Amino acid sequence: MNDINREPSPWVTPGSRTAVLWERVRTAPRWALILGILVLFVLLAWLLTPSKTARAPAGGRFAMGGPMPVVVASARTGDMPITLIGLGTVTPLATVTVQSQISGQIMKIAFKEGQTVKEGDPLILIDPRPYDVALEQAEGALARDKALLANARVDLDRYQTLFAQDSIAEQQLATQKSLVAQDEGNVRTDQGQIDAAKLNLTYCHIVSPINGRVGLQQVNVGNYVTPAEPNGLVVVTQIQPITVVFPLPEDDIPPLLKQMRAGATLSVTAWDKTNTQQLATGTLQSIDSQIDTTTGTIRLKAIFPNADQALFPQQFVNVVLLLDTLHGATLIPQAGVQRGAPGTYVYVVNNAEQTVSVRKVTLGPGDATNISIAQGLAPGETVVVDGADKLKDGAKVLLRQGAGGGAAASQAPVAGQHKHSGQRQSGQGQPGQSQGTHRGPQQNNQSDQGGG
Repeated sequence: MNDINREPSPWVTPGSRTAVLWERVRTAPRWALILGILVLFVLLAWLLTPSKTARAPAGGRFAMGGPMPVVVASARTGDMPITLIGLGTVTPLATVTVQSQISGQIMKIAFKEGQTVKEGDPLILIDPRPYDVALEQAEGALARDKALLANARVDLDRYQTLFAQDSIAEQQLATQKSLVAQDEGNVRTDQGQIDAAKLNLTYCHIVSPINGRVGLQQVNVGNYVTPAEPNGLVVVTQIQPITVVFPLPEDDIPPLLKQMRAGATLSVTAWDKTNTQQLATGTLQSIDSQIDTTTGTIRLKAIFPNADQALFPQQFVNVVLLLDTLHGATLIPQAGVQRGAPGTYVYVVNNAEQTVSVRKVTLGPGDATNISIAQGLAPGETVVVDGADKLKDGAKVLLRQGAGGGAAASQAPVAGQHKHSGQRQSGQGQPGQSQGTHRGPQQNNQSDQGGG
């Protein structure tokens, strides 16, 4: 359409300056309009872009050279337990499936399921009446055969006298001697029958063979049982003491054997599956004679008194074996150890200048809370344990005390106390993992973002 023929804008008054400007715009070439619009957009973008001085600092309020707030802890001297960790199974020393040694009907069950019994306590009574009758028969046969034996001996004495007088033949005397021997054998047989009947009567009274806890009963009163019951009558399991069998990697065998050859009594602690509750404390009893080639581990057995019966047969537990204790070690919190290009290092605080410096350290054994430093740090020096992710060598810091930080830094690990050690292994289900030299420090440093 021709621009000259356009209708004038309803907002423009004829003869005014606006009308003249609108007329010029309306009659201007199309390229001039496009150029003007582009210039207008460029000007608008320049006005909306903030200046460099008005931009916010990229690193928060501490990015313009201010000190970084950090949580610190002092290196101290203490004892560090060296432990080996494994996943074990509670194994009773004895598990007896009680069977009947005779056939008969059950007359009485003298235990309750789950009851703790002692050796010799009655469990089940089998009907003794058939065996009482058998005993009476054997006693009657014995009395008869004893009478026959007595008569035969009297006749033998008489025949010996007659033979001495040459009144009877020698064959008759020999026959009488054989008859006496025969009667003596019958008496012994009868006595054996009596003993067997008495033994069967004893078998009618089934008692517990060991100290332990009875399981669920497999039979009821009135059942007829035989010596070949597939599931037995009841299972009795020894609870006190009890053992735990657990594997360890074959790499742990040399230091373990060294301690055992030296006659050391190694303490073993059992924790629950979540590594939050200590169940029992015992000692290492024995070590297997060979390594399992399929897993590269060796089995160990620890024994526990289990006085409170916290360990239950076939229960899975986490086992902490105290191999040794490192005395007089330099200890810092686990969070104070950093890793990077220098290797393992810490940020050491210069208290006078309120600055930090990077120092390479050599790590020793550790637990869930603390780690020992073999080289590179002295007791009394201060290290950064929180807020180290934005630090660099020579950076200024603002020291502050975090919630619980001082308590964590002041508690010395006690040899044989593994509550924190158990928590540290809460995500480790592999048997035979070693703590101490086999585990690196944790890095859970949280940076301070200014907060405000």
